[in-house]
Amino acid sequence: MTASGNIARLNTDLLDIRPVAGNIGAEVRNISLSAELDDNHIQQIENALVKYKVLFFRKQSHLTDEAHQAFGARLGKIVAHPTVPAPAGTKLFELDASKGGGRADSWHTDVTFVDAFPKISILRGVTIPEYGGDTVWANTVLAYEQLPESLKQFVGSLRAVHSNNYDYGAERIVTEEHRLNHHQKVFVSSVWEAEHPVVHVHPVTGERALLLGHFVKKIVGFSSRESAQLFELLQNRIIRLENTVRWNWQQDDVVIWDNRSTQHYAVNDYGDQPRLVRRVTIEGEQAVGIDGSRSRTVARPQDAANGSGSENQDREVNYAAS
Repeated sequence: MTASGNIARLNTDLLDIRPVAGNIGAEVRNISLSAELDDNHIQQIENALVKYKVLFFRKQSHLTDEAHQAFGARLGKIVAHPTVPAPAGTKLFELDASKGGGRADSWHTDVTFVDAFPKISILRGVTIPEYGGDTVWANTVLAYEQLPESLKQFVGSLRAVHSNNYDYGAERIVTEEHRLNHHQKVFVSSVWEAEHPVVHVHPVTGERALLLGHFVKKIVGFSSRESAQLFELLQNRIIRLENTVRWNWQQDDVVIWDNRSTQHYAVNDYGDQPRLVRRVTIEGEQAVGIDGSRSRTVARPQDAANGSGSENQDREVNYAAS
């Protein structure tokens, strides 16, 4: 069965679905997200997710932090962020622009600095600005499919090291010093690194997708300069406008995305307006390359504390997500 054949078999007839863009994203209407949804609806939400990559839900004001997490638990095991503390009593990842950690204005796939990065993210709009603050998602499957055949063959053998200690501050201006402080003191309070195949196989659909984003530190076997050039070549393919969907948030919106086949970018154009969103993150698994090779841990806090380096890199890592 081909990847397209696998997707064609996914049933979504219980859902009221309206595509939002030509190549990625759909709005699901007339549904209230809840842990009480029956198994058929949950399965069809998962089916729609791997088909459209990103699902948008308006008017989910009934969701509290507790209900948000309970619904997420229907899609898999909830994990918390490995370095950013969750609001008390939860496993939520909170993005609060007023606290320096809420402006994710760089293209990325969530938490790829761990070997088994999240499979699904569920983001809820708690406080939405009057204008600005859209989020954009890109289809990493289509980006791979549109590569020239010779380039597909080349990148299919590459691996990349991802780290949460990426070059966050290079493009930030002085007036955003509080953001740099949050990054250095919270987000990078412990350093994680993982090595992934640059092209991985989606575990449900069998589609091949590019696995890159701002957490990439280097391409294995290449110099820093060469790594940067290869990264730009492929990353620019991912974020072509026709490969994206842009969502204009409203209060109480919920967006669910397949983290295995997308990147996203939060547009930082809302000035000093408050913007607060909270995310439930669902545990994933190690990426698998075209050749069957898997992701692996390169560095993690336990290794640094024990002075054991990468010799423990194949041991299972329990984490919480970014």
